[in-house]
Amino acid sequence: MFQSLIRFLAVGGPVVWLLLVISVIAIAIVIYKMWQLVQARPDDNVHLQQAMKAWVEHDHSTAISKLSKQAFAHDIVKFTMENLSENQHDEAIIKEEIERISITKLSELRSLLPALEVIGTLSPLLGLLGTVLGMINAFQAMEVAGNQVDPSVLAGGIWQALLTTALGLAIAIPVLAAFNWMDRKIQRSAMLINDTVTQIFTAYHLRKKT
Repeated sequence: MFQSLIRFLAVGGPVVWLLLVISVIAIAIVIYKMWQLVQARPDDNVHLQQAMKAWVEHDHSTAISKLSKQAFAHDIVKFTMENLSENQHDEAIIKEEIERISITKLSELRSLLPALEVIGTLSPLLGLLGTVLGMINAFQAMEVAGNQVDPSVLAGGIWQALLTTALGLAIAIPVLAAFNWMDRKIQRSAMLINDTVTQIFTAYHLRKKT
């Protein structure tokens, strides 16, 4: 198996080595981001609904106790509820701080995602580059052979050249799928935060009017 791998790397050339390095980086990023998302629980909506129900019923202490600072959205919602309950800060200042915290946390969740997108975009192009270089070598060999070209040699050169394209696509497809899934999950979390914080302020103002 090890000898087959070495032969595969030797056949594919430097582009295959580069693609393998990129694939290892992509796997490491995906594992890290999955662990980060599991820890942050960005779309944990069950406890948020329970907290909002208590908040609307003016049971602020229960609402705050339903939230955990470990969860991504919970941390921001808890900060909002605590500051509005204390009535010690201007609402404009609270909103500015909420926006600052949200941007910071979303940036942390989105970190390394651009790298995944770049890997997913460049991998097929690198594979195509390897194929083009392999085809050039194959046709150069044909030119040197002249009239004594062996079709089997040409066919072998072509399939070897196509290896890099296959490898590039094999890397790009799962990487882009993982990127889009995680990016969509983070977008849903941002929408959830915006919707929940708006509901908190709405319920707060309605209570002040009564």
